[in-house]
Amino acid sequence: MVNWYIFSCFNMKNAIIFHGTGGHPQENWFPWLKVELEKLGYTVMIPQFPTPNNQTPETWFKVFSNYEKELNPETILIGHSLGGGFLLRVLEHIKTKVKAAFFVAAPIGVLPIKYYEGDKPFIGKPFDWAKIRQKAEKFFVFHADKDELVSPGNGEELAKNLGVDLILVPGAGHFNAKAGYTKFELILKRITEELQMRE
Repeated sequence: MVNWYIFSCFNMKNAIIFHGTGGHPQENWFPWLKVELEKLGYTVMIPQFPTPNNQTPETWFKVFSNYEKELNPETILIGHSLGGGFLLRVLEHIKTKVKAAFFVAAPIGVLPIKYYEGDKPFIGKPFDWAKIRQKAEKFFVFHADKDELVSPGNGEELAKNLGVDLILVPGAGHFNAKAGYTKFELILKRITEELQMRE
C-alpha cells in the first residue's frame, strides 16, 4: 500500500502556469485552461507572484518554492510573457525533469521588447541552455507574428536554443485578453496530443 501510494504521488499529473508582469491567476486564458486540464485529470496551480512592485527573481522563487515539491515526471509547466522568462530560470534551477514546458510570448532579451523595469533581472543575463534542455522531455514555443510587447525574434531565438520548431500564430498579439485570448485552443490541442502520445 505504501509503495503504491508513493508511486501514485510520483506520477500525479499536474500543471503549473506562470503569469507575467502585472499578471494574476484569473487573467487571460489561464482560468479556462485550468478547467480544461482538470477535465483531463490534471491538478492545476497558478501561483500569484509579486508584481509589478517587489518583482524580482528572488521574490518569485520564494513563491515558487511552495510549489516545487509538486514537480514530477508527469508535470507540465506553462509560462506566459515574463512568466516564460521565469520558467527558463526555473528549468535552470530544478532537479526534477518534467514532462513538458510551454512558452507563450516569452521574452528572452531580443529587442525590441517593451520592458518594465522589473523584467530585466529575469532575462538580463545569459541562459544556461544546455541545462535547460535537460529539464523537460518536450518544449513548445508559441509566438505571434506581430507582438507589440515582445518581438517575434524572441520566439525564434528561444525555439532555436531549445531545438524545436517555433509555433508562429498569426494575429495573436501578446496572447492576452486584449488580443481576444480568453481561451487558447491551440495550446490545449498540443497538450492533449502529448497526453495521447504517452498513454
